[in-house]
Amino acid sequence: MTINEYQVAALRTANPALTQIEQLQNGVMGLNGEAGECIDLIKKHLFQGHTLNKEHIAKELGDIAWYLAISADTIGYDLETIFQMNINKLKNRYPDGFDSELSINRKTDDI
Repeated sequence: MTINEYQVAALRTANPALTQIEQLQNGVMGLNGEAGECIDLIKKHLFQGHTLNKEHIAKELGDIAWYLAISADTIGYDLETIFQMNINKLKNRYPDGFDSELSINRKTDDI
């Protein structure tokens, strides 16, 4: 499955009753909610003695992917384009791989 095929499959389960702005709100809020669930799993592992449940994290990451697919579509982007835009930004920011100095002194026009 390609990333854009995933996006098409994910969109099948988007709520068609939502307006475009509601779909974007739902998507972005959902991204944050699912990321929060991942953070909670890590917190429980680090500070409460829970075993790190990688499968549970993977499922939450899948939920993040769903909300990302919905959000991207709502603003008129496919996931492949968004991923490529991110790689281009990272190549510009870190042409030779991660560098602490470049991270500290990051270009301000680098969105």
